[in-house]
Amino acid sequence: MTYAKPAFRHPNARTNDVGCTRRDYEGGLSTLCAGCGHDSISAAIIDACFELSIEPHRVAKLSGIGCSSKTPAYFLSGSHSFNSVHGRMPSVATGANLANRDLSYIGISGDGDTASIGMGQFAHVMRRNMNMTYIVENNGCYGLTKGQDSATMDTDSVSKKGDINHYMPIDLVRVGIEVGATFVGRSFSGDKAQLVPLIKAAISHRGFALLDVISPCVTFNNHQGSTKSYASFREHNDAMPVDFIPRREAITTSYDAGVVHEVCMHDGSVLRLQKVNEEYDIEDPQSALEAIAYHAKEERILTGLLYINRDSEELHDVLQTATKPLNRMSQRELCPGSRFLDSINAGLR
Repeated sequence: MTYAKPAFRHPNARTNDVGCTRRDYEGGLSTLCAGCGHDSISAAIIDACFELSIEPHRVAKLSGIGCSSKTPAYFLSGSHSFNSVHGRMPSVATGANLANRDLSYIGISGDGDTASIGMGQFAHVMRRNMNMTYIVENNGCYGLTKGQDSATMDTDSVSKKGDINHYMPIDLVRVGIEVGATFVGRSFSGDKAQLVPLIKAAISHRGFALLDVISPCVTFNNHQGSTKSYASFREHNDAMPVDFIPRREAITTSYDAGVVHEVCMHDGSVLRLQKVNEEYDIEDPQSALEAIAYHAKEERILTGLLYINRDSEELHDVLQTATKPLNRMSQRELCPGSRFLDSINAGLR
């Protein structure tokens, strides 16, 4: 059950470029466990969409099944929304995107929904480079069914019951880079300064943007011995500072000493990154994979924007689909008649 929030709005609340306040991007009151990292991700999505001045009704949010898939109820109540079946969100997102390319698509999934039952669909939506933001709220367990280990749980991590995980974890960012995602990042639900700019950049990216966000489960996976707990992640996190500057704003951000790399997005906005070292090239997939592997070997978790490909074609470019959404086409445009069909068939002979 989702509880409604009070209708009161502060008369002097700050508005963005489309005249909306932050409250216009919120949803219902969360019913997740107090302290759940998923709520911090919802708050980051609200901040990102508000700061980007996206009209709420121009967003479509989609999810599968799990604690993570409940969260779309807690942000952007004025947007389009579809809660699909377990692991099948990419199929629904693909159909919606092909029918209406004008919306901003945000998919919310979990490590069980994505890395287990949904792994096949997850891989194919990435290799097609569909234009959407795909956020995995990764807590390493099945929170809805009492905390069993998921496929992203690290080897030798200890469950709340004391069981040791003997299996190799699926690293979603490595899978994303190897399969074809053109924007791959990892963050931590408790690092708002990094997460909000990453979400803004992901939404602005033209193509498939994957964000793997470590989001501790305070009920089943936040104990000593868990590698997905708040304490463990803060101890092992190697965070790369990220800043996103929309094209309409002046660049005034300053950085500490280090190697700063600027990435110009498709819409003219700028993403500024402080890199780990000079050798790491975020536009080279092999360099990204080597950096991720190196930090994993050192028992560190590399976060930030890990890989980006700005030169790829997204799904609509490849399929050469119509620029007008299907719901705006006339009957004649949708069904041009047998003569038009005959001309198409003749061109295929």
